Amino acid sequence: MSPWVIAFATFIVAILVYRLLKLLTRHSLPLPPGPRPWPIVGNFPHLGRVPHHALAALARTHGPLMHLRLGVVDVIVAASASVAEQFLKVHDANFASRPPSAGGKYVAYNYQDLVLAPYGPRWRLLRKISSVHLFSGRALEDSRYLRQEEVGRLTRNLASAGSNAVNLGQMLYVCTTNALGRSVIGRRVFNDGGARCDPKAEEFKNMIGEVMVLSGAFNIGDFVPALEPLDLQGVQGKMKKLHNKFDAFLSGIIEEHTASKNDQKHKDMLSTLMSLMDAQDINEADKLTETELKGLLLNMFVAGTDTSASTIEWAIAELIRNPRILAQVQQELDSVVGRDRLVCESDIPKLPYLQAVVKETFRFHPATPLSLPRIAAESCEIYGYHIPKGATLLVNVWAIARDPKEWSNPLEFKPERFLPGGEKADVDVKGNDFEVIPFGAGRRICAGMNLGVRMVQLLTATLAHSFDWDLEDGLWPEKLNMDEAYGLTLQRAAPLIVHPRPRLLPQLKLKQKVEIEYRAPCMSKRRKRKLYLRIRRSGKQNQSEIESSEFCVRRGILDLESNLIKIMSGKESKIVKETGGDEGFESRTKSEFPSSVKLKFS
Repeated sequence: MSPWVIAFATFIVAILVYRLLKLLTRHSLPLPPGPRPWPIVGNFPHLGRVPHHALAALARTHGPLMHLRLGVVDVIVAASASVAEQFLKVHDANFASRPPSAGGKYVAYNYQDLVLAPYGPRWRLLRKISSVHLFSGRALEDSRYLRQEEVGRLTRNLASAGSNAVNLGQMLYVCTTNALGRSVIGRRVFNDGGARCDPKAEEFKNMIGEVMVLSGAFNIGDFVPALEPLDLQGVQGKMKKLHNKFDAFLSGIIEEHTASKNDQKHKDMLSTLMSLMDAQDINEADKLTETELKGLLLNMFVAGTDTSASTIEWAIAELIRNPRILAQVQQELDSVVGRDRLVCESDIPKLPYLQAVVKETFRFHPATPLSLPRIAAESCEIYGYHIPKGATLLVNVWAIARDPKEWSNPLEFKPERFLPGGEKADVDVKGNDFEVIPFGAGRRICAGMNLGVRMVQLLTATLAHSFDWDLEDGLWPEKLNMDEAYGLTLQRAAPLIVHPRPRLLPQLKLKQKVEIEYRAPCMSKRRKRKLYLRIRRSGKQNQSEIESSEFCVRRGILDLESNLIKIMSGKESKIVKETGGDEGFESRTKSEFPSSVKLKFS
């Protein structure tokens, strides 16, 4: 008998069983309204080529709480802030887990990761590890200089483009991936020249792109379990091959760290995770397995690269299309930062208009237009409607952010709405206000949210501050193509091809502003003394000398043209302690200055 005949017969039997179970378990409350499903396939044809657009249009007809049937699965769609709040806050515990999926089974190590794992003790352990060791405020501060270095590298590469047009999205992807790579595994993924210099790096980029496309697809096997073994769309086969590639890549990284841990002390996220596998003072139940370690690494690379790069690309595209907004951002940056150095993360709190631009980008172009699905652990009631046990929940983040009941002129890019006096002045993007939830909300909110916000703010500010932008072939800004391409993340349908024109002085040969974490030797204000520094950068040491009297300041500012990571001083250095005022210092002498004085970019 033909496999297609078997598949069709299996599908019909599954539908009949589903209908019978529904009749036997009919509830007194109605299901939410929704479009009438087609025979057998349900509402799959209603999803269209861009599902978040199609679902938003359906919500305008059927309401913000909507029921669909995909195969044999009940799907609930939330398309307003108030409805999303019911699911992600009021009933968050009931919707804390993920439904079964090919992605979780075949890519994410059979659900042994953080993003797709079911809610339970192991998920809580992984979440705790992420919150405490990987994405805590201290961890993000410690890696701040790495992000600053990679942003500086991107800025120099853009400045050297000359009259050549550049694919900004590709360069942003290289920058965000390298910044994450240095934080996570202690090295860059791409070489300086860009994504195509290293075949392995190019393969890695393609792997990330493929997992985004496959994860964004509505795989029929996820909604008709009886058809999963047949893999009618070929999704599962592609996922298995992709998993093998990722596993080889991650295994190589772990082996590299294991081989070198006796030679040098790594200070990256992977080293922290590996220590949690071998620690003697941790209960066996709380130790990471190697598979879970790989799952966490997979999550960080997949979720932490493409999403940030695409959001920044959208932000710059909107600034190019809106010259008035770009000019106002640049005016604020020039006033706060000046035009003789690059933006630093410590500048961001002083840039309210820039922050408003980033918030508006998160609203108008959310990185994940449809939330990752959740599943109802038990049946519940929402606004008088029955939500059945086992139903899949989708939150249409894109539709909520364009809801005319929540936003005035929702199709206009308008950062002023987030400024004092604006309609949403007190709204944030971190899951507390459901009008704009680019990172989700509740228990399953994105673990790397704070890192993502920092990266998007810093890069958007740097690109707006450092360059004016022209489009390819003299295209007028208002003619810029802003169409979307659907996937797990919201990508531009057409890449942003631009000509960057440096606007800082002199030609981006800039000083970088860094903060001294420890007290440096005090030098007489009357007589400047030379301080010899050994600068450790990328595993190499070179020596330079600085002549200054500013090291008496407790958290003094050091302006250098090079990117410093560590600074070391010789013996018999005088350490000072600030007691107040410009002159109030106490001095004491130590036989040896701290051997490693870490610098942080301000």
